[in-house]
Amino acid sequence: MNCTVKSLYLCVRDMERAIRFYEAFLEQPVTEKDELYSVFDIQGFRLGLFAYGKAEEKHIFGSNCLPSLEVDSLDILKNKLSGLKIVFPLKRIGQNWVSEFEDSEGNHIELTAPYRKE
Repeated sequence: MNCTVKSLYLCVRDMERAIRFYEAFLEQPVTEKDELYSVFDIQGFRLGLFAYGKAEEKHIFGSNCLPSLEVDSLDILKNKLSGLKIVFPLKRIGQNWVSEFEDSEGNHIELTAPYRKE
């Protein structure tokens, strides 16, 4: 089977708050904005925000699915984590620096950067 993952979505309680959070975090504007489903295009990957309450769907927040975003360096990673609620402290794991934070809606997001010997 040839399979490609091109998108994922995060459930959000407050679409406007979530859009503000991700616009600041990703340093780019939302690509498609809607009160039910909004999208950020990240180099061809679609990161969606789904207002599950408006669709009258139930959702249980937790860490059963962990989106992972990679940045170019440890300095950028540390900068992006500044001021966020950390749920897994920064740690070197193999050839990567890894940490997890909680977004404005309670979702856990992993942030990584390659380990480089200085």
